[in-house]
Amino acid sequence: MIPNSQDNLVDIILNTVDDPMIVTDGHGVIVRVNRAFEDSFGWRAEEVKGKTPKILNSAKHDSAFFEELWQSLKADGFWEGHIWNRAKSGDELNTDCRIKAQLDDNGDVLYFVSRMKVEEIEESTGIRNHDQLTGLPDQHLFLDRLEQAIIAVKRVDKSVALLHIGIDHFSTINDGLGYDIGDELLKQVSQRLHDCMRGSDTVARVAGDLFSMALQVASIDDGVIVAEKVLKSIQTGFKVNGNNVNITASIGISLFPKDGETASDLVKLADSALHHAKKNGGNAYKFYAEDMNIKAKNRIEMEAAIRKGLENREFVLYYQPKVAAGTEEIVGAEALIRWQSPERGFMPPNDFIPVAEETGLIGDIGSWVLGEAARQNKAWQDAGLKKIRVAVNVAAPQFKAPDFIDCVLNALDNNDLDAQWLELEIVESMLMGNTDMTIKKLHEVRDIGCHLSIDDFGTGYSSLSYLTRFPITTLKIDRAFIKDLESDKTMAEISRAIIGMSQGLELEVVAEGAENLAHIDFLRENGCQTVQGFYYSKPLPADEFAALLKIGSIKHG
Repeated sequence: MIPNSQDNLVDIILNTVDDPMIVTDGHGVIVRVNRAFEDSFGWRAEEVKGKTPKILNSAKHDSAFFEELWQSLKADGFWEGHIWNRAKSGDELNTDCRIKAQLDDNGDVLYFVSRMKVEEIEESTGIRNHDQLTGLPDQHLFLDRLEQAIIAVKRVDKSVALLHIGIDHFSTINDGLGYDIGDELLKQVSQRLHDCMRGSDTVARVAGDLFSMALQVASIDDGVIVAEKVLKSIQTGFKVNGNNVNITASIGISLFPKDGETASDLVKLADSALHHAKKNGGNAYKFYAEDMNIKAKNRIEMEAAIRKGLENREFVLYYQPKVAAGTEEIVGAEALIRWQSPERGFMPPNDFIPVAEETGLIGDIGSWVLGEAARQNKAWQDAGLKKIRVAVNVAAPQFKAPDFIDCVLNALDNNDLDAQWLELEIVESMLMGNTDMTIKKLHEVRDIGCHLSIDDFGTGYSSLSYLTRFPITTLKIDRAFIKDLESDKTMAEISRAIIGMSQGLELEVVAEGAENLAHIDFLRENGCQTVQGFYYSKPLPADEFAALLKIGSIKHG
């Protein structure tokens, strides 16, 4: 069986494929199907899991056909050909089928993965559950998908957001330009909504100019992001049969389990929220629950405040010393952003960086941090202070941006700072995904001369073999392991292992979150070169850090 921890990821991957797919275990028992399978064959996932593909048998093929299929799979691990399958309705579907065996390290079959191309599906069962104008799922199929989403999130402790999307004043389009134009506009709207979807989402046309989206979400922000994306997409003008058409939309949002426990409850509540959104002038989204509207409003206000803060230079950097464990000399610093907002007061990064990442403002913030850290470090050097390396945190969206390397080069060149005095800190999860791109970009950073460290090491996915593929210079042990060193033997052993692994890879190791002498003694005894934490100093404004750097070390006792 596929591990439960991977359930959601496997579902997302399968549901990005438009063709029907079946995954069976090595004995031929069905463990997964995708939505395209459900749409084409009429079976729900819960109905087929635990059964075999024999439920699709159309009786058009004899036993010799299937014996040959299995012999091919056993010998080659692959089979391709035509199969007549039977849908739940009894309709027979002609499919081009490819089956591939997935083997483990011992050569034993873990799974069989089948992918089917269904010929003339429009004339079979698929069309019955789809809107004929747009090709999207209809109301009946959408309700089924919504119910499945509710079942799925119960297993992983997430939520479902239901978005009801209505075109504002759509009747004026039909009345003024004609129903042909109105229909073509609905087709284009459906495509834009489809483009706003993620892999696990469903969008449907449920009536007239009313569309619905079902989203599996981890937080309210996920629903807000999609709602804002939809509104912006619809606001962009349409070209319909030579006519320029500009429209807006309104969205009503209900949440499972906060607002309702069933699909029908969510539909009623989202409809009510949509009514209020339209009543208030349209071109907006509104949650059914008023406290959700307050949260969404706060998020919008936060985005505007961040933009204003960038324009008005309200952000500052604080610097936390990195100290040599053996000599207690200051050997580096981490630059940490703070926001001195006139309206909101002094704010740590956790209060605004997530919104900046979601809204695309992290690029502007990240570029400023790089430039300011480089400027300040060069200013300290010009003042005759000890040369140290200053580390800057890099967010995933910032790292993935096409101009990231240019931003690093500009920060160095504009401030005439040698690259060896700039360190970029990335988190483990950024090493996953597009590995070739990641490796290429990391090598470019190292070729420039900057140092690279993995922040919060031990909390993500890295392994010894994985780390050797990346040009990393430093590992930072996450504070979660350090804070419980005295009371938790497991944390102590993990910390020892990370220190030992770093030494084996000839990497510098930094322990963050060192808050007392016991932490320092443990880290010294186990060979950790550098420590960072409140035991030595909290993050300091630039002038206070400069005074500390002038002394050169931080002595205790």
